[in-house]
Amino acid sequence: MAVKKMVALILVVGLMIGGAAVSYAVEQSHMVAALEHLKAAKAELEMAAHNKGGHRVEAIKMINRAIDQVKKGIEAGEKY
Repeated sequence: MAVKKMVALILVVGLMIGGAAVSYAVEQSHMVAALEHLKAAKAELEMAAHNKGGHRVEAIKMINRAIDQVKKGIEAGEKY
């Protein structure tokens, strides 16, 4: 009897943790997508020709800052 209760408890806890993970993934999906798009944009800029009057380099710097901010936003969202 005690084994059945333990299995039931483990199952319930597992479902709760799984539900929380799914909830997190849904709530953070736009932030995660934005992060991936920023990384892709940075990769494209890094492959672009260098002669852009300094604008390419500035864009990369801005994207790096944006990546940092999105990561911080994701971390902040995990607290709520």
